[in-house]
Amino acid sequence: MVLPLSSANSSRRPSPLRPNSYDPVAPMDDEVHPVIHHGRVAVITGAASGIGRAAAIELAKIGLKIAIADVDEQGLNATAKEVAQIIGEENLITLPTDVAQLDQVERLRDRVYEAWGEVGVLMNNAAIAPKGTSWEGLDNWHKVFNVNLFGVLNVQHTFVPNMLHQENPSVIINTGSKQGITNPPGNPAYNATKAAVKSLTESLAHELRETPQANLTAHLLVPGWTWTGMTGAAAGKEKPPGAWTAEETVLYMLDKVRQGKFYIICPDNETRREVDQLRIMWGAGDVAEGRPALSRWHRDYKALFEEYVKDGLGQLD
Repeated sequence: MVLPLSSANSSRRPSPLRPNSYDPVAPMDDEVHPVIHHGRVAVITGAASGIGRAAAIELAKIGLKIAIADVDEQGLNATAKEVAQIIGEENLITLPTDVAQLDQVERLRDRVYEAWGEVGVLMNNAAIAPKGTSWEGLDNWHKVFNVNLFGVLNVQHTFVPNMLHQENPSVIINTGSKQGITNPPGNPAYNATKAAVKSLTESLAHELRETPQANLTAHLLVPGWTWTGMTGAAAGKEKPPGAWTAEETVLYMLDKVRQGKFYIICPDNETRREVDQLRIMWGAGDVAEGRPALSRWHRDYKALFEEYVKDGLGQLD
């Protein structure tokens, strides 16, 4: 738990992390997993770039049939070209889709089920990040919620009822964000959508768990610093040393899905898993301890937070 303020100045205090908290990736043979293997079907939204594109390529390498969707037709076609070289055009569906439009999502579902009759992996990944502050940019608030939240809902409501009745097990992976957990200042509109996706996916996982004979599980992907167009990647720009590539994030995600993890909190080259844990627990402590909102960035608490992280990591090393 997060330390109470009354003990903040003690020289030693209980670590907020268990000593054995490290959770290494344990890669498994692709063929031992009932979903992520040759011949199954993957549907990926937001596949024109970044994590969606990388997921399409990596799943194609494993031998899945791939259906990709995105509003960016040029980027989508570029992804399709690379995926087709891996699995052949007969194992690929490419369909420009705005996930904010329910009829377009329904068209994607119908196309996939008519062609292949099932979905093994549904990756709900489409997202945008126009800036909206707490009292400015209302149009951007509507745009980002329509894609990042209602787009996820459109996909869930369209695909999940069909997936529930499939004979073979399946997974749905919703892409969240650490910004939806720790809520750093900068873009409240984006943060709010990703907080909603976290809550939505947690509820989905519970509902699936409580549904008799449901052969479908939900997973929340929470990328670390991943070098994509949303984080500044562009032609001619070099990836910062601290960031992971989209491929690294996808490979980590696939291993965690194979292990049955719900929360897939990805580290990166700058932030280790234990630091993420401390940041998450500190944020929860704002509520439990009654500190000011977002105290991690509050001038009166910044030094205390830094001491908290240093002490927590020191007891693990």
